Amino acid sequence: MHKNWIAGQWLGSDNVQQNLNPSDLSDVVGEYVRASADDVEMAIASAHAAWPAWSLSTPQQRFDALDMVGTELLARKAELGELLAREEGKTLPEAIAEVGRAGQIFKFFAGEALRLEGEALASVRPGIQVEVSREPIGVVGIITPWNFPIAIPAWKIAPALAYGNCVVFKPADLVPGSAWALAEILSRSGLPEGVFNLVMGRGSVVGAAFIEDPRVEAITFTGSVPTGRQVLEQAAAGRKKVQLEMGGKNPLVVLDDANLETALDCTIQGAFYSTGQRCTASSRIIVQRGIYDQFTSELARRTQQLRVGHALRADTQIGPVSEAPQLEQNLSYIKIGKQEGARLLCGGEQLERDTNGFYFSPAVFADADSRMRIAQEEIFGPVATVIPADDYEHALALANDTEFGLSSGICTQSLKHAAHFKRSIQAGMVMVNVPTAGVDYHVPFGGRKGSSYGPREQGRYAREFFTVVKTAYTAA
Repeated sequence: MHKNWIAGQWLGSDNVQQNLNPSDLSDVVGEYVRASADDVEMAIASAHAAWPAWSLSTPQQRFDALDMVGTELLARKAELGELLAREEGKTLPEAIAEVGRAGQIFKFFAGEALRLEGEALASVRPGIQVEVSREPIGVVGIITPWNFPIAIPAWKIAPALAYGNCVVFKPADLVPGSAWALAEILSRSGLPEGVFNLVMGRGSVVGAAFIEDPRVEAITFTGSVPTGRQVLEQAAAGRKKVQLEMGGKNPLVVLDDANLETALDCTIQGAFYSTGQRCTASSRIIVQRGIYDQFTSELARRTQQLRVGHALRADTQIGPVSEAPQLEQNLSYIKIGKQEGARLLCGGEQLERDTNGFYFSPAVFADADSRMRIAQEEIFGPVATVIPADDYEHALALANDTEFGLSSGICTQSLKHAAHFKRSIQAGMVMVNVPTAGVDYHVPFGGRKGSSYGPREQGRYAREFFTVVKTAYTAA
């Protein structure tokens, strides 16, 4: 049984869940306890008690702990990648790469602990010196989703600790295994008791406690739009600092002058890899009419050739859907798309394999209208909706015709159109001739409109959320 890490000890519970492999439902990945309200209260109290000392810890202390975690993640990425693939359904190469990225994130923020800067300025008044510094917030509640069960926890936990905060971490209830493995490494990293706490369990118990407890100064959340909005509304009453990442409906524009191979590769990687279960996935493919027929025909042909199967098998390109409700949601949107009048070129079916899992064939809709639900609502599955555009200006207008604004892309050989698109697209991230899904760990991550709220994640910009600014005046 895998227990919660609270106040420097592993604590069990009578409430235990089985973690099942979506590639093979007969494979039990492990048994993980769920925290009670009392467990969460204990974790918050422990973090609150640890914060005064940890907030004054040296940069070297923080560096040593985070660097140790990063080193071990990189050394064990094959082993932990297999665990991740089993519990979440990513293909093994994708899962190993995700663990590697988590290791790199910890190492990056180990360095950031040594690089936190301040400013010394002369006052406008004679004989006074001004200092501007950054200080940790306090106790941070961290809530992460199931689709990146070790990378997203890493890019929240690592900066929180690097800047001197204490952490109470709630992973997605669907995939506790990778989070527990990360917590086990953190438990041996030399962090003082209470600085880091793991509370696995339901959002209705753990997340609610984060919102209600005044000792939690900040909440960083990645997940669904409805839950994110609820977190923001409820946390605002307690004047908590809030950071939200809530998904996307990301456009990929393909112009007539695009390199067809590049455009197809960007579409297939962005729409279908990781089973389309990425908030940065390209789900709206906006194609100029001059190459529309050729592009859609070739996209359907290549999509049908993708190999869907068990996440651990070497020849698998697309793993299973994460769980039964997500599979049902994918299938329901296939029906919706047909009813709306879009043309289903391929896929969209539940598949049978030699193991009992949640297998689904990647789908391509053509001749869609931007107002259709399949073109506006986040499906979170391997479903690409292709929308025709008359010219560049029409394509840009269609790309911005969404309540989301996370990632975006354009495939073109025109420097003029690429430059204009980068400036004019209403999204936090823009890709030119590269897939919309796939970002670096040392630069900002985040969106606009309904996708994000609060300061950016990752890179040096993470300090905007995890620190507060203090201005001090000293007379000579």
